[in-house]
Amino acid sequence: MAYTRLNGTDVNCKLCPRGCIIKNSKRGVCRVRENRDRTLFTLIYGTTTAEAIDPIEKKPLFHFWPGSDTYSISTLSCTLFCPWCQNWEISQASPGEVYSHENTPEGLVKAALESGSRSISYTYNEPLLWYEFVYETSKVARDNKVQNILVTNGYITEEALLPLVKYIDAANIDIKGFTEDFYRTYCRGSLEPVLLATKLMKREGTHIEVTNLVIPGINDSLEEIRQLVRWVKDNLGADIPLHFSRFFPHYKMADIHATPFATLLKVKEIAEEEGLQFVYIGNVASESENTYCPNCKNLLIRRMGFDVLKVDLSEDKRCPNCGFKINIVGEVNTRSFIRWW
Repeated sequence: MAYTRLNGTDVNCKLCPRGCIIKNSKRGVCRVRENRDRTLFTLIYGTTTAEAIDPIEKKPLFHFWPGSDTYSISTLSCTLFCPWCQNWEISQASPGEVYSHENTPEGLVKAALESGSRSISYTYNEPLLWYEFVYETSKVARDNKVQNILVTNGYITEEALLPLVKYIDAANIDIKGFTEDFYRTYCRGSLEPVLLATKLMKREGTHIEVTNLVIPGINDSLEEIRQLVRWVKDNLGADIPLHFSRFFPHYKMADIHATPFATLLKVKEIAEEEGLQFVYIGNVASESENTYCPNCKNLLIRRMGFDVLKVDLSEDKRCPNCGFKINIVGEVNTRSFIRWW
C-alpha cells in the first residue's frame, strides 16, 4: 500500500513524508519496504518483536478509558532516527537483526480478547511503518469491539493516514520539538508533516494526547515550549492532555544529564499559563500525574505511576464539586498498584 510506480523500474513510497524513490531490489531509508520489480513489499507484515499487557497509562493515555488494560504489540524499525530513543534495539534494527515471531491480525485480536484487554496498542517502535499490518489488524479489532491505539511519532503522509485513521480510536503523538531545525538535526525528518497528521487525526474524531520529551539543552527552550503549547491549544483544543516527559541519559545521548524536575515544573507552569487544562509530567513520580478540575482544582483522579488509585467523577464525566465537563473517553476504573508491583 501507499506507493506509486515510476517510469523504468523505480517506485515512489508514499507512506512517510520522506517519499523515497526506491530502485529495483533496493529498500527505502526505513529498511523495511523493498522494491521488487516495481512492486513495493513490506518486509515486516506480521513480524512482531514484543507483546505485553500494559496499563493504558503507560502509553501514556490518561483520558482514554483510564484504569484499563491494553494489549501492546510492536515490530521493528522507525521513520525517524532520534539519538535518545529508549527502544533503539528494535527501532533502529533491520529485518533479521532482532528476535521476532510471526502473527496474524486474527491471532492478535484473539490474544487481546483472551487477555481481557479492551484495546490494542501499536507501540514501542514506530507503528506507522507496520502500516499494512496495523491497517488489517485494526479492521479485525473494530469488528470484535476491540479499540485501536497508535503510539506514534506522527510522521506519515495525509494520503496514507486517511484510510487508516477511521479505525484508530486513540493516539498519543510524540511531538519531539517545535522547530524544523530540531527535526532535521536530531530526527532526520520534518516537523510540519507531524503537525498536519495530528490535526487530521483530531479532525477525524480520534482521541488525541500529546507527549513532549524535554531534553536539557536540546529542546527545553522556554520560548519553544510556549510555541508548542500555543499550537496545541489553537489546533487541538485547550482540553487536550499534554504530557511533558523527563529525559534520562540513553543510547547516543548517554552524556546528557536527566531533565531537572524544576525544568519540568516550569514547562508545566507555562502550559497552564497559556490555558491548557490538563498538563502532566511523566517519567517521575509527582502530584503532576493527577487529574484536577481545571475550574475548581478539585482532585478528580489520583495516580501513582501507572496506577489509578482514586476516582471522583460523576457518571457523565463532570467534576462533582462544580459540574465542569472533563474530556475523558470511556469508563474510569481504579487499579491497585499491588497488581503491578
